[in-house]
Amino acid sequence: MILELDDLTHRYGDELAVDGVSIGVGAGELVAVLGPSGCGKTTIVQAVAGHVQPSGGRIRLRGADVTDDPPEARQVGIVFQHSTLFPHLTVEENVEYGLKARDVPPGHREEVVTRFLELVDLPEQREAYPSELSGGQKRRVELARALAPEPDVLLLDEPLSALDRSLRVGLREEIARIQAETGVTTLLVTHDQEEAMSLADRLVVMDDGRVAGIGPPRELYESPPTPFVASFLGRSNALSATLADGTPPTIEIGGESARLPEGCEPGTVTGTVDCHVRPEDVTMTVGVTDGSGDEDDVLSLQGVVRRVADVGRRYDVTVELETGAELVAERAARPPERGTRVEVRIRPADVAVFDSENERV
Repeated sequence: MILELDDLTHRYGDELAVDGVSIGVGAGELVAVLGPSGCGKTTIVQAVAGHVQPSGGRIRLRGADVTDDPPEARQVGIVFQHSTLFPHLTVEENVEYGLKARDVPPGHREEVVTRFLELVDLPEQREAYPSELSGGQKRRVELARALAPEPDVLLLDEPLSALDRSLRVGLREEIARIQAETGVTTLLVTHDQEEAMSLADRLVVMDDGRVAGIGPPRELYESPPTPFVASFLGRSNALSATLADGTPPTIEIGGESARLPEGCEPGTVTGTVDCHVRPEDVTMTVGVTDGSGDEDDVLSLQGVVRRVADVGRRYDVTVELETGAELVAERAARPPERGTRVEVRIRPADVAVFDSENERV
């Protein structure tokens, strides 16, 4: 592993910001630390950069313990949320700043600056000052400056959050290209799920200072390990259900029951459980059907359309079930109107079931 965090912990006074976080980032890998504000993700980046001295745990770069090393002694490049370019220096001077600090000879500095300005498609802005650049150009200069000393790890701390949406999408693609071309090991911190899922090889989902889930983006999305990951990563309907023992076990919602897929093991857990299902996995038909079909393989629930939201590429249809619970179903075609009675159908294979300890069944 290029970067290893071992039981990293940090407190701000009495407040526990990071609680026993262990993460490994392999060579050339891009790992995204994702979570809501205040979950500890920025503290992790600051600890790796050396700007925060952790209360406990160890940080290793290429196997060497750097926990107590100052920032300048670490081979780390960082791009912050807001621009940190020196306004009195040109683009060229900003990019070569870190090279001067490492005593790179002038001739070689010019060669390196040229190479990285070409990498970020800014060779013509070499003599420009930051005030003459757009927001996206400033971000690219900062990437070039962070990469020029060829760090062991590139840290990206919410690098796109201060930009408008169209610029974020374009620069996100640039980051993906640059990371792929350089092969630099990267730790990205973000609260943007789309950004994290589109860029990362693996996600680390944080909840209140702890790791709630870690794994490839698609794996965490389709098989969330905790209710928090299910609700935070993408959209999810939360429903209360009853779990009955069996091989495989059975879940019941609103008097309708269905077998869970083979391989699900309830163990000693039966009774009330929490279920999560994605809106795109909920199908809907108008009217009340006769319930035909194999009831062991699908949950068929009756309800009434309460709200319809047109969000452009789809409609979000909120259905109130007979149990009083509400769920959202995605619909590509024109949806039924408010007040329409409908049947929603859910395949058990699309349901994530969690016991009272928030463990996945």
